[in-house]
Amino acid sequence: MLFKSIISIFTCLLSMSIWAQETDTANVSKEIVFASDTQAPMWIETLVLRSNNNRAATKNIFNNMVTRNPAAVYLLGDVVSLGSSNRQWKPMDAYLKRLRSKGIKVNAALGNHEVLGQSGKGQKKFQVRFPKHNKTGSLDITDSVAVILLNSNFNSLTTAEDADQMGWYKQTLEKLDEDPSIRFIITGCHHSPYTNSKIVSSSISVREKFVPFFMQSRKSRLFLSGHSHNFEHFQQQGKDFFVIGGGGGLHQPLKQGQGLLADLSANYKPLFHYLSVQREGDKLKLISIRLTPDFKGFEEGATFEINGAINTLAAISTTPTHRTTSIGF
Repeated sequence: MLFKSIISIFTCLLSMSIWAQETDTANVSKEIVFASDTQAPMWIETLVLRSNNNRAATKNIFNNMVTRNPAAVYLLGDVVSLGSSNRQWKPMDAYLKRLRSKGIKVNAALGNHEVLGQSGKGQKKFQVRFPKHNKTGSLDITDSVAVILLNSNFNSLTTAEDADQMGWYKQTLEKLDEDPSIRFIITGCHHSPYTNSKIVSSSISVREKFVPFFMQSRKSRLFLSGHSHNFEHFQQQGKDFFVIGGGGGLHQPLKQGQGLLADLSANYKPLFHYLSVQREGDKLKLISIRLTPDFKGFEEGATFEINGAINTLAAISTTPTHRTTSIGF
């Protein structure tokens, strides 16, 4: 009887040891990454814009995400060039499967290419790939950072759905602001409220519908969008808006001259890129991860810190580097 008890205790201790080893090797990353406009170029787009191995760039971006092994990936629309096409989804399905096989959460917001043409069919195919998506707003939380994804395809929403999304966004921000477990709120949608792109305009609807609630929320620090295939950075009343449409779509030229929106990253214009975000205490650390021009690797480009106590953001570095350095505020 004593021998059996000793064996039982030893087996239990061995099981606990194995469990501890598995826990130590599990993905405990707190990094979250955002990308937008990963769609392959459409033929008609190439009549206006120049292609540059865009499909290879998208593949490289997803491969690099797997290497970084973040906790979550958020795609801000135009995941594919035509949402209703099985052929366009085929390579993306492989990328998504590989991310999820590593235990990485993947969520997405609808872009205009998902509702292009056969809107209903495109949205159904999108929903299959992103089952946690809700067309009138969805919420995900990682390491006390709340990420809200909104639908900026207002023409594809009914009047009731539009009202539902507005009410849900307002109420969700209010609840998160009062939740002591939440440190930061990030809002993302496809269409940019601010951009200097020559091809697409700033979305007045996003600016009128989403931005006021974002500005009123005390924990909201960061508004991310795409649609403009560029890296742009704007500030409004101390809060920060980034355009990160560098996932593989055809690069769009920017307007030049007087009377433009003040782009705080005017000297940082990577061709293909995505954004890494990680909470470090009372700050969010942002790193723009860009594909090198020779397509042989990735490097850390512009780096930023967002202070959680006050609405300020300081650029740490705008020179590509494989190491980041911090400076005092």
